[in-house]
Amino acid sequence: MKHKSHERTRRLLVVDDDTRIRESLQRYLGEQGYEVRSAANAGQLDALLQREFFDLIVLDLMLPGEDGLSICRRLRAKGNLIPIIMLTARGEDVDRIIGLEMGADDYLPKPFNPRELLARIQAMLRRPWILEENGADATQKKIRFGDVEIDFAARTLNRPGQPTYVFTTGEFTVLSVLLSHPNKTLSRDQLMTLARSRERGPFDRAIDVQIARIRKLIEPNVNKPRYLQTIWGMGYMFVPDEAETEDEAETEDETGDEME
Repeated sequence: MKHKSHERTRRLLVVDDDTRIRESLQRYLGEQGYEVRSAANAGQLDALLQREFFDLIVLDLMLPGEDGLSICRRLRAKGNLIPIIMLTARGEDVDRIIGLEMGADDYLPKPFNPRELLARIQAMLRRPWILEENGADATQKKIRFGDVEIDFAARTLNRPGQPTYVFTTGEFTVLSVLLSHPNKTLSRDQLMTLARSRERGPFDRAIDVQIARIRKLIEPNVNKPRYLQTIWGMGYMFVPDEAETEDEAETEDETGDEME
């Protein structure tokens, strides 16, 4: 007979101005073993964050007053890296991309099945914050390439003469996957599976958005990526200083256009 683990109960914050959705999610996620609080607007969210700790926020895009995008941007600007899953009522690809650019880690269009949201939450909270054993040394705390130093313990990037940059959860997860598979081409599907533990939808450009953000942080020239290269028709590859790809990899510009 297996004994239950003594891990603490994970705490979620649901932010939505629809009372029915808040109550429904609070009840459903509570039944799945989570401790759930809810807020109807930015003011209530801020008050809860000041008093309590949360492992993840489910944040509606369309809120009265300050909307979800503005909230997300504000939290990230303050260095708050709590994982955020954005609920997007519009279902437009551009809204999802903007949400990710503001620092959201995942998104789910309304209407949605609560079981899918649960799966996204579980995947987000299972993410390991160390490198995988089949790549770089999992005990390695820092990795350097070019003039960049990545500190995995602190989840930061350092470059000479520049302030320390703290990665968002999404940036850090995607970068960790790429660095742990040096000189190996990873397709979007593989990156999505490894980084987000879910298959991508037909209009899902979440990986492209994160790749573009990471390139701006690590590349000497984002228009001619040296370390994070595009292998056309296949995917992306991290090329460390001591190795080059077998064939010269063509690169895409920072807009992250779709590959055929």
